[in-house]
Amino acid sequence: MKRNYPVGIQSFEEIRKGNYFYVDKTALIYRLATSGKYYFLSRPRRFGKSLLISTLEAYFQGKKELFEGLAIETLEKEWTEYPILHLDLNTKKYESRLSLNEILNQHLEKWEAAYGDEKKDRSPEERFSHIIEKISTVTGRNVVILIDEYDKPMLQAIGNEELLTDYRNTLKAFYGVLKSCDRYIKFALLTGVTKFSKVSVFSDLNNLMDISMDNRFANLCGITEEELYRDFKEDIIELGEKNGMTEQEIKTELKKTYDGYHFVEDSDDIYNPFSLLNTFAKMKFGNYWFKTGTPTFLVELLKHSRYDLHRLTEEVASADSLGGIDTMYSNPVPILYQSGYLTIKGYDKEFQAYYLGFPNKEVEEGFTKFLLPRYAHLETGNSSFEIMNFVKDVRQGNAEAFLKRLQSFFADSPYELARDLELHYQNVLFIVFKLLGFYTQAEYHTSNGRIDMVVKTDKYIYVMEFKLDGTAEEALQQINDKHYALPFAADSRKVYKIGVNFSKETRGMEGWIVENK
Repeated sequence: MKRNYPVGIQSFEEIRKGNYFYVDKTALIYRLATSGKYYFLSRPRRFGKSLLISTLEAYFQGKKELFEGLAIETLEKEWTEYPILHLDLNTKKYESRLSLNEILNQHLEKWEAAYGDEKKDRSPEERFSHIIEKISTVTGRNVVILIDEYDKPMLQAIGNEELLTDYRNTLKAFYGVLKSCDRYIKFALLTGVTKFSKVSVFSDLNNLMDISMDNRFANLCGITEEELYRDFKEDIIELGEKNGMTEQEIKTELKKTYDGYHFVEDSDDIYNPFSLLNTFAKMKFGNYWFKTGTPTFLVELLKHSRYDLHRLTEEVASADSLGGIDTMYSNPVPILYQSGYLTIKGYDKEFQAYYLGFPNKEVEEGFTKFLLPRYAHLETGNSSFEIMNFVKDVRQGNAEAFLKRLQSFFADSPYELARDLELHYQNVLFIVFKLLGFYTQAEYHTSNGRIDMVVKTDKYIYVMEFKLDGTAEEALQQINDKHYALPFAADSRKVYKIGVNFSKETRGMEGWIVENK
């Protein structure tokens, strides 16, 4: 009987009882549960954090029958049941000071109904501390504490410093109970997308082991290539049949589109589980993960910090900086990494520096398309329509048409960008270059105040030079003087040499000259 795909299902018990696919992570979960006590794990949204919490809950409830046939069945000998406090902060919209207190109160009241509410008039952290001690005393067993999306309130309050500070202070005191109640706790795990490290929330929780960049648990969430080929062999073949592709072609496309995540240096490649499951469920490729969350706030951070978008493909960061997001207004890289839009591509051991980049095609293409209307002027307001027509003009050799379209992207540059116009031009050109690269061969270079771009289609080659406050003639002259088109002299394709000038005064693309052989 064909198994179902657990798209959006985060209950381990439902998955095991409902004939759903489950990629066996229980050997790692057993190691986690038996090798330490307090943990923190950061992973991007929809990467399996809630399922991990649910699996741990079933394990600590001693539900051996749910683990039949899985690795942990033979590893665990006792299957002891422990009392569990499961706090899920992912289910509410946090818009006011009351929002957080309401969700904490909701959970506390449920626990107090079972174990006594004599402290119900005290602060949330006092009630939490009391209920942990009371449960341990009444049951004779220490308590397991599982907190899902610990940072959700703070993430939703970013941009509202007063509310963010209030949430921080509330949660600092609440989570701090984990340290003061150590003698009554068996195990604790906090999961989230980000780590608010230096600013109070974790300052009192120095007993937490952060396993977000820990080789031992790098594969705890997500699907490795070994797991994909082992558990989804028949699905890969069926996906190929439905899309007119061979098994090897499907494997190549899956890798290019959804693979590429690394949460520590030298780790296995990790595929996005949400996108994989959707692809197999629908038997069709799509940008499933990207469509479930719009990175509007991240783009605002990029613009606020005057970030050079070229760095997205060659970013370098230290391990310390990737561990927290407290400098996000001046350095948005850590939150881009923790949110899953950038990932580790390499590591310099000597300097302990990580090289970052887009994990895969889904993220790179989705993010770049999302950037276009937020940096460039679109006459129609329809990003997909503009890109399609731009690419068609390039493919058809219609240089004047695509240059006019490019000029429109720079129209109405905001006046407040006057001092950053050069960076603005470079950012828009980078977005255009990246978008062209999904449909053509494109090369892009910037150095010493000059920018050149080469775009190749099956019939045409465009060699372009961009100047700022020069002239289009000077740009074209540089192409000729530096022999940029020489490598294509023997090429059968038609070569266009294009000089373009940008003007700070007019805040746009002032003019161009096209020359072709």
